[in-house]
Amino acid sequence: MPELPEVEVVKRSLKRKILNLIIKKVKINDVNLRYKINIDAILKLKGKSIRRVYRRSKFLIFEINKNFFVLVHLGMTGKFFFIDKEKKKYKTSFYYHLDNKDKKHDRVIFFFQNNQKLIYNDVRKFGFIKLYNSIKPNKILHLKDLGPEPLSKNLNFYYLKNYFFGRKRNIKDILMDQKCISGLGNIYVNEILFYSGVKPMRKVKSLKDFEIKKIIKSTKKILNQAIKSGGSSIKDFSSDNGKQGVFQQKFKVYGLKGESCSNIDCNKIITKLNISNRSSFFCKSCQK
Repeated sequence: MPELPEVEVVKRSLKRKILNLIIKKVKINDVNLRYKINIDAILKLKGKSIRRVYRRSKFLIFEINKNFFVLVHLGMTGKFFFIDKEKKKYKTSFYYHLDNKDKKHDRVIFFFQNNQKLIYNDVRKFGFIKLYNSIKPNKILHLKDLGPEPLSKNLNFYYLKNYFFGRKRNIKDILMDQKCISGLGNIYVNEILFYSGVKPMRKVKSLKDFEIKKIIKSTKKILNQAIKSGGSSIKDFSSDNGKQGVFQQKFKVYGLKGESCSNIDCNKIITKLNISNRSSFFCKSCQK
């Protein structure tokens, strides 16, 4: 499933393509995504323009006006194709190659002026598209309980230390909890904990102040690097210009079970174990 850096790359790609375009028509080929599409609500988009495209956690938000917006979650295999006025097709795809077989998975098509189109394609249909009117985004169920954005100033030492206080959970679980920090998933949490020198099974109540500060610093550093690198191409993710993300080439632990630790002064191998049914990778020597 795409995490914050990949969704951020999609957001930036879409901003370059669809901002301020007027929606002429919406065609719904399949209403049965993770949540059934409200046809009447989606059709109200006709004649309106997309004023803003932004991201909250792993969600994309297409703002029509202040309290009227479309919320999108890509799920496991959701992606967007954009067709410009020269009929050139661009992809923002996480998992599947662009070919003729993709067309049968086109679930929703937004038609703009000059024959331009935005296509939501989803093979496994775990993503969703919802439209909200007369409500602020931070009031809806999917967004209202999210923790701070990790790249914002709201993620700081005082916030995280206070959040950890009195909790008995391990650090891996709590970093992946969207109520603690929004947007982090299994891939980047593994990498963050390696850079922080903290084992994933450590209880948060045992963390020293300097370790909490390292976790925050590593989080911001790794996410910024991943976004700059275009995200991680697990299988086949690329941005709208066809450029694949390359951050997976910089992984230090994720998916590297049995390989030597990348730290020069370490002779240990990367270990894998399951924590809360999620694969966790770490170095027994470098992470304490």
